[in-house]
Amino acid sequence: FAPLELAEDWDNVGLLIGDFHKPVQRVMTCLTVTPETVEEGIERSVDLIVSHHPFPFQALKKITTDTTGGRMLWDIIRHGIAVYSPHTAFDSAGRGINQSLAEMMGLTNVQPLKELPSVIENVGTGRMGDFDGIALNELMTRLKVELKLESLAYVGALEQSCRRVAVACGSGGSFLKTAIAAGCDTFVTGETTFHTCLEAKAENVALVLLGHYASERFACEKLAVELKKAFPNLETWASELESDPINRI
Repeated sequence: FAPLELAEDWDNVGLLIGDFHKPVQRVMTCLTVTPETVEEGIERSVDLIVSHHPFPFQALKKITTDTTGGRMLWDIIRHGIAVYSPHTAFDSAGRGINQSLAEMMGLTNVQPLKELPSVIENVGTGRMGDFDGIALNELMTRLKVELKLESLAYVGALEQSCRRVAVACGSGGSFLKTAIAAGCDTFVTGETTFHTCLEAKAENVALVLLGHYASERFACEKLAVELKKAFPNLETWASELESDPINRI
């Protein structure tokens, strides 16, 4: 589903905590390992957490309870919970997050924004595809409905025509130049920097910011369903305590 060879070189993916030989019966998916998802996993006696974002992401010199990360690691290990992360392999997979976002928008002629050297078809970083031409406002309305969002941040004019659209989930601002080089007039991502927003405006490229959480969490919910289909004897669910840490009024 998300072969690890598709992951970026800098990423930390695969089984990050756990015993390869321990039986698994209860699996919870989530976007990120947080105190809330750890608490839920412990309370519901989960065997495996499949977290999109790696945990731990970077090497640690110590595991102690005086830091948030240390406390979570200590609790996970004490309760025998394994953690697996597909991260950028899931982003780039043929049925991964970016492909799902492209299909959600209704793009045609969908292809990777940046090809990856692989024998697997339709994989790569990000996605891009075509519309016959819809207004930015209509595209944003579609995204709000599909992702159950009340508002979106954007750069551009609401009446601006969107014909070739690039998408990169999460913190995808670094792919703006790639999208422009590919002839895209619109770029949809989770979050980016202020200066990337200025660059998009200067290049007359519409930019839609879904929020990091919204751009990826839906796929973790779908992944729980996929795992249940593949392994009917498992009890699988997407975390019910996880939420976007960013509030809006």
